[in-house]
Amino acid sequence: MSIKISKKIKGYSVAKPGDDVPLIPAVALEASEVPPRAEVIQMHEKVERPDALVGATYKIKSPLFEHALYVTINDIVLNEGTEYELRRPFEIFINSKNMDHFQWIVALTRIMSAVFRKGGDVTFLVEELKAVFDPRGGYFKAGGVYMPSIVAELGAIIEQHLKMIGLLHDPEMSSEQRKLIAEKRAAYESRVASGSKKNLK
Repeated sequence: MSIKISKKIKGYSVAKPGDDVPLIPAVALEASEVPPRAEVIQMHEKVERPDALVGATYKIKSPLFEHALYVTINDIVLNEGTEYELRRPFEIFINSKNMDHFQWIVALTRIMSAVFRKGGDVTFLVEELKAVFDPRGGYFKAGGVYMPSIVAELGAIIEQHLKMIGLLHDPEMSSEQRKLIAEKRAAYESRVASGSKKNLK
């Protein structure tokens, strides 16, 4: 409960148990005086690393590399245990048996970790990384998704992680898009169902 002080404070004293001091009457805040809640995403670069962080590890298997890359993104939990609890990325590591690109991988992860610790809006990293093209050409991932470079796939991994922790959100689909998807899904399911009936005969 907050109390609005409209006059200048000229002095104060500390009340002890047993003192006969009148209590300050509680003041009810009107709806217009309730401060708005803001999603604070700022961190300070001097925030110390906790002993334990929560995170996730993602695997990148590219035809450009003989061995897979394992990307680990650890998050710091702000306001833990309260209704304002938030996860924010704190550090990133990339590990692989392939040592050919060790220098730039270490440099990139250190810079990204520094950006994460600085706080603020770190979502710009996704677009910056996804815009990197390999002059030798990109590759197709499983499922037919084209990746212009290994760095762009790293950007896609960070985007996936930021969506998982709620820092990025997919744009809302229009009613026409939802209707089209529902029609396509129904047509696909009827095709699958008719195909399974033929196989049973």
